Amino acid sequence: MDQSVVTSNYDPDFERPIQWDIPLLEGYEYEFMENAAKTRGSHHFNGIDNPHILKKIKEWNPDAILVYGWKFRSHLKVIRHFRNKIPLWFRGDSTLLDEKRNFKSIFKNIWLKWVYGHIDLAYYTGSNNKAYFLQYGLKSDQLIAAFHAVENERFQNIEERYSVEALKRRADLNIPSDSFVFLYAGKLSQKKGVDTLMKAFIALSMERSHLVIVGNGPLESQLKGEYSSENNVTFIDFQNQSVMPVIYQLCDVFVLPSSGPGESWGLAVNEAMAAGKPVIVSDKCGCAIDLVENSKNGFVFKAGKADELCSKMKNMIENRNQKASFGKKALSTINMFTFSEFVSAIENSIIPIG
Repeated sequence: MDQSVVTSNYDPDFERPIQWDIPLLEGYEYEFMENAAKTRGSHHFNGIDNPHILKKIKEWNPDAILVYGWKFRSHLKVIRHFRNKIPLWFRGDSTLLDEKRNFKSIFKNIWLKWVYGHIDLAYYTGSNNKAYFLQYGLKSDQLIAAFHAVENERFQNIEERYSVEALKRRADLNIPSDSFVFLYAGKLSQKKGVDTLMKAFIALSMERSHLVIVGNGPLESQLKGEYSSENNVTFIDFQNQSVMPVIYQLCDVFVLPSSGPGESWGLAVNEAMAAGKPVIVSDKCGCAIDLVENSKNGFVFKAGKADELCSKMKNMIENRNQKASFGKKALSTINMFTFSEFVSAIENSIIPIG
């Protein structure tokens, strides 16, 4: 990777330049490497091509190498070169949720077992990711739990610190104060299943309900063309990270309706739960099995089933008194998923080397 990771960069899914407004590298020692890729970016294999990466690693002489994903030219080069020379640790979040049995899957099985045959330890991000690693050749004693997490405290509405701004935002958006608000925040792309959410909400047809859609992407024009005339549907452009804690406080329930393929986790669910919000999540979201407890902190529905999603949304509205207990349970659940757990996992891996 190179310095473009912290500068404004065009995101093909959001279809706009994105520059995060919170510090990403503060407190870390780091070094950028030259990226010789013609088209730079993490959206394709050749997008990360660091010609001097092997030399730099040898000069630094690490005790172990932690590689995030193999689907980049430089990453795969590192994995191949340092096999049996320096312990190779791996972090990825693929799942079996979209697996299909066909002719191509035979070659995929051979290829992935070859790739993971180079790895000494893998930190799995959740139960679905663990099953994936086991499927493609890693053994149980090579796998260490290090679940996906966000900075929970930043999203928590401690001492109602985001409430005033959230109420102001709702008023600015002309959302009635007594409306029950559902929120989606993310890319407006096919895999996110936003069309399913729209159909479910329109079918809901309940007074004092409102849907807020935050984000941009390939389906933006289509969705706005079909639904902008609905008085209780509000579209908001992409909101940066410093603003998102307020955005979550706009809603009563967060919905992630992803249909896949490729929704390996869904970190927005972590964020919403840290904000103390109940969640409704499709079964194609990698996080569903680990984070969502039906009728306790939210609901899981079958991806693509607008009628089933509509039923879950209706349940939340008709049983408004459960919202507080669901939100409290969501917060207590997500407080078990922290960065410190990942750090501890790495530290415990280092001890045997030392």
